[in-house]
Amino acid sequence: MSPIELRHLRYFIAVADELHFGRAAEKLHISQPPLSQQIQALEANIGAQLFNRNNRNVSLTQAGEGFLKEARQIISRVNDASQQAAKIHRGEAGNLTLGLTSSAPFLRRVQRTIQRFHLLYPDVNIRIEEMNSTQQIEPLLEGRIDLGVMRNRQLPDTLHHQLLLSEPLVAVVHEDNPLVNLPEGELTFRHLADQPFVFFSKDAGTSLYDDIRTLLSSQGITPFITQEVGEPLTIIGLVSAGLGVSILPASYLRIQVDGVRYLRFGKQEGTTQVWMVNHRHRPVTAAANAFMMLMMQDQQP
Repeated sequence: MSPIELRHLRYFIAVADELHFGRAAEKLHISQPPLSQQIQALEANIGAQLFNRNNRNVSLTQAGEGFLKEARQIISRVNDASQQAAKIHRGEAGNLTLGLTSSAPFLRRVQRTIQRFHLLYPDVNIRIEEMNSTQQIEPLLEGRIDLGVMRNRQLPDTLHHQLLLSEPLVAVVHEDNPLVNLPEGELTFRHLADQPFVFFSKDAGTSLYDDIRTLLSSQGITPFITQEVGEPLTIIGLVSAGLGVSILPASYLRIQVDGVRYLRFGKQEGTTQVWMVNHRHRPVTAAANAFMMLMMQDQQP
């Protein structure tokens, strides 16, 4: 038995629809004799007569009726597969896996991009992996996530980063702390130098640990750390309990907890950067590229 080609199925369906070889040939933009020959070859190949023919009309045999149902399904599946492949090629379908730090979902730019992408590409399945900046590196290298949104940190040469934004830092204090009475814009890192400090554990792996410790060290400040934790929400909770102060990115201003005040530093104090990261040498999927373009085009704060 010779392989049956898709054109044989399309020829057969055209004749079955028209029940007339001449009209079917015209519809297919071929001449009638080759069409008749192809149908005969198809019948010989599968070992069954598909059409009853005489000088007046053409009709399907019982075998032809059964074959027609299957042929239509095959052509439909091929068409669906072709359309799906084209949509994936254009970034309109498929999968997109994002690595996000715990603060990234609170950034309006990230929120807007995810929302816009979902509206523009509803057939793309977005999967979010929450992980800190350090934890994103290995999955990016191995291709388990397509893109990472992380804080600035040292990266392997095989990873490429783009700056999304520079985010100011804020002091996180209890509402009863005298620092809340400072005029706006006068708060500095030095005001926190002698305060009990609630901060990340070094083992937590977040780049904010190195980022903020480096900024404090540049001003000769060694924070008096009394509580070390792994998550920023835990830091905020412990500040609410009156156990100390801390420093976090301004995106956490959107988390309101009883007893906690967020105080902005003066302009001379530091910021933390947010990056979008992808593998430098691995091809970026169309969906990931579309997401990156939306993110980089958004210049709103």
